[in-house]
Amino acid sequence: MKKKDKPTEVNLLELIPSRLMEYETGDDGLVTIIAPRKVGRIMKALLGSRAKKKVTRWVLDDIGSAVWTLCDGERTVGRIGEIMKEDFGERIEPCFDRLALFFGQLEGARYMEYRNLEALKEKE
Repeated sequence: MKKKDKPTEVNLLELIPSRLMEYETGDDGLVTIIAPRKVGRIMKALLGSRAKKKVTRWVLDDIGSAVWTLCDGERTVGRIGEIMKEDFGERIEPCFDRLALFFGQLEGARYMEYRNLEALKEKE
C-alpha cells in the first residue's frame, strides 16, 4: 500500500494575493468586483432572462474594499493585515481570522490567487 503524500502546509501570512478580476471603485470608495458569469445549459433554463447577464457584480463593504485594493500582487497577507489594523483598529478584530475567511472566499470564487504559493510549497 502506498502512503499518501502529506499536504504541504503554507503560512497564510507569507502568501501574496493577486487579483484576477476586473473591478471598479464607486464615488463612495466601495469596490465592485466584476466577474464573468458562467452559466450552464440547465441553469439557463432555470434562470430564464436572468441568465443573460454576462457578468456577476460583487459589491464589497468598506473593509473588503480596502483589502481588495491592497491585493496588488506585491504585499503579503501579513502586511495587508498590519495595514488593515492601522486603518480600522478594533473594528477589524480578529483581523487575521477575518482575512483568512475573506481570502478563502475570494480564492474559492477564483477572484484572486496567491502569486507565490507554489514557491512556498517547494521550500517546504
